[in-house]
Amino acid sequence: MQLVSFSVQNYRSITKAHRLGIGQSTVIIGPNNEGKSNILRAMVTALRIIATLPTRGPSFRPARHRDFYDWDTDYPVSLQASKPNGESIFLLEFELDEDDVQAFRDDVGSRINGTLPVQVSIGRREPGIRIRKKGPGGDALSSKRDLIAEFVRKRIDIEHIPAVRTADSAREIVDALLARELRSLETQPAYQKAVEAIAALQKPVLDKLSESIKRTLSDFMPEISEVAIQIPPNERYRALRRSSEVIVDDGARTALQQKGDGVQSLAALGLMRHLTESGTVQRNLLLAIEEPEAHLHPRAIHELRSVLEELSQKHRVVIATHCPLFVDRVAVSRNIIVQSNRARPAISIDEIRRVLGVRASDNLKHAQFVLLVEGNEDRQALKALLSHHSQPLADALRGGTLAIEPLSGASNLLYIGTLMREQLCDVVAFLDGDDAGRQAAERATTESVIRQGDIVYATRGGATESEFEDLLDVDCYASAIERQFNVRLGVPQFRGNKKWSARVSLIFNLQGQVWDDGVAARVKASVAKAVEDLPSRALHSQRRGPFDALVRMLTGRLNGNAVRGS
Repeated sequence: MQLVSFSVQNYRSITKAHRLGIGQSTVIIGPNNEGKSNILRAMVTALRIIATLPTRGPSFRPARHRDFYDWDTDYPVSLQASKPNGESIFLLEFELDEDDVQAFRDDVGSRINGTLPVQVSIGRREPGIRIRKKGPGGDALSSKRDLIAEFVRKRIDIEHIPAVRTADSAREIVDALLARELRSLETQPAYQKAVEAIAALQKPVLDKLSESIKRTLSDFMPEISEVAIQIPPNERYRALRRSSEVIVDDGARTALQQKGDGVQSLAALGLMRHLTESGTVQRNLLLAIEEPEAHLHPRAIHELRSVLEELSQKHRVVIATHCPLFVDRVAVSRNIIVQSNRARPAISIDEIRRVLGVRASDNLKHAQFVLLVEGNEDRQALKALLSHHSQPLADALRGGTLAIEPLSGASNLLYIGTLMREQLCDVVAFLDGDDAGRQAAERATTESVIRQGDIVYATRGGATESEFEDLLDVDCYASAIERQFNVRLGVPQFRGNKKWSARVSLIFNLQGQVWDDGVAARVKASVAKAVEDLPSRALHSQRRGPFDALVRMLTGRLNGNAVRGS
């Protein structure tokens, strides 16, 4: 069972947001003070209302929902005078699999088709819940609101990490996560026996205190027959869960609440990742985070993005941010834009750039994907090859959805990759299979600017080092080199396992020609022009594997909207 869409009406600054899709990863974006966090908090509020409805009986304890909804501040101030009894309305649409459908029938006693739309309304009075199904079936289901609320809370859990992460709020989050983990011990017989032993040791002390209080009170109130000081079993278990302290040694061994806000935020997310990996979280978790970038160093933001991607593989993650690095560049509609008191799915990357104030260069204005290559010659040749061998990639290059950008050397991968991400481009790279390429990739992946799986190397079987030109058929460009430089490449010395530039340098020297950086640049330009003129014959039939892998990866990215948006 998963939350798949959310609607809200009249909550804080949001007057209306209709059917916002909630996927495994959802990003709420917008300028400051436009209501990003209010969308997130509306969803959290609705789920918490469901979680605090009584399990049995029609009565509701109003004090509980006031902990997270206050009409005076949460109902739009501009409407309070004209609508003194106005309500905030939330609609959550849940999707049920076959097992959930059967469980719903068993627990609630009603049939459902796989979709459960739950409307929550709350104002000055107690909350109301009804099922938004057409026809008489909706009314029948609404009459079973307590059973349905119990069904939902057994399967959906919400964890909210707010933007203002003071020491107290961070400790509350960490305590809640630790309590959830420690609760798993309470079903173990050895743990239960230990708690019973503690209770037995406490009993004489509590009995003695009870008798002392009774004697004192009896002097003033003779009718008192008994005084008993007790620790209820559930409170004893709870005390053991909540009595933890997190010590962090980052050069100074200190309690977590004495660390900076950034460390506290990351600690809470670290615990969340552990809980999801360990399987302690039994229900489907929805992790709602406001401004995850707050208080963090740029490197930590990159690493946090990777952590959130990991979490979204198992659970729903919804974040509210104005940091471009968290934008979903592939499934564009999973970015929710909040502007002018309304919210809606994004239509294009260009629109997201405008909302966030990101200025992309002209050649990247419409780009969703950027292929980073080592030089201008690689860009020229690869543009021709990709266009010839893949019609979808040809269309993407022509339409600007895919752009190819040179690094002017592999060592610039970290810097250029960071710039591309800040311009809201999804980054992939095609690097030479040499030491420079591998070292650049290691630095960029360590800084979480690019993932290892987003890099393809121009490797050549049997060679320890290789480069892009090693994938090409020498017959494609040999005549051009001979005409321009009076050097014949079709000689035995050109064969071997050294990388292409080393072999060409050797041939130039053997045939009486100078080889330096300037000559190397002109030779590479001549090869790129030959590939551009005849892309159908440019690739070596037995060495084109890395190029084919690049085509598959880029094509997968183009089709990624359907995959990531599901």
